[in-house]
Amino acid sequence: MAGNSGTNGNDAVALNVNHEPPTFASKPNHESGFRFSIPFMQKLIAEAVGTYFLIFAGCAAVVVNLDKDKVVTMPGIAIVWGLAVTVLVYSVGHISGAHFNPAVTIAFATCKRFPAKQVPAYIAAQVLGSTLASGTLRLLFQGQQNHFAGTLPAGSNMQSFVIEFIITFYLMFVISGVATDNRAIGELGGLAVGSTVLLNVMFSGPITGASMNPARSLGPAIVHSEYRGIWIYMVAPILGAISGAWVYNVIRTPTIQCLRSPRMALSKT
Repeated sequence: MAGNSGTNGNDAVALNVNHEPPTFASKPNHESGFRFSIPFMQKLIAEAVGTYFLIFAGCAAVVVNLDKDKVVTMPGIAIVWGLAVTVLVYSVGHISGAHFNPAVTIAFATCKRFPAKQVPAYIAAQVLGSTLASGTLRLLFQGQQNHFAGTLPAGSNMQSFVIEFIITFYLMFVISGVATDNRAIGELGGLAVGSTVLLNVMFSGPITGASMNPARSLGPAIVHSEYRGIWIYMVAPILGAISGAWVYNVIRTPTIQCLRSPRMALSKT
């Protein structure tokens, strides 16, 4: 994202699009610990492959836009990121939860909706997928076509930090709503998260690159050895995601209202 012009990016998520308990909820079985069972390896593969295709599609849109005289356009890049998230959520959400984002994984772990012992493996798979995707793009677009598709602050570091915090908070708030609340329409979860990513990229892409995802920023940074402002994209999304998840947890259930007015609660059943 040289000069951050026309670059944007990212995303990630965690969804259960069926009427089943959330896939990332803690379960009192052997998978709640860190064990390299076959089901757990399948989850890691899904996270790595999903993150690969997410970063490949989104960053490819950025590279092509820079190389072909802005043919993709800023709205086009936002649409690519949003659509990529949407289709991947529906593809592997039932396998791994479709996090594709260390900030999402960490946020769910802090809320005890994801086994804490599995967090390092999930993050490793996500960063691996992002790095491989960025490496693939660099091999495909060499010489004058070799554009940095990572994230760099266009303004001050503080401006970028605050924006990244807010947009990741918004993303995680939406994810928590559609992925962990039984009252939500699960089949529309992928559309809700993809649309949130699209919206965030539209207005914040030119300013911060709209990362919302430490893996999205770290992969291109590793491949291009470009680490300017990388701390912003490591810290702000994680803090934003944790805050978004916890704020939704506060408002998600009408427990206090039901306790105060049990007759009203019963009348609605």
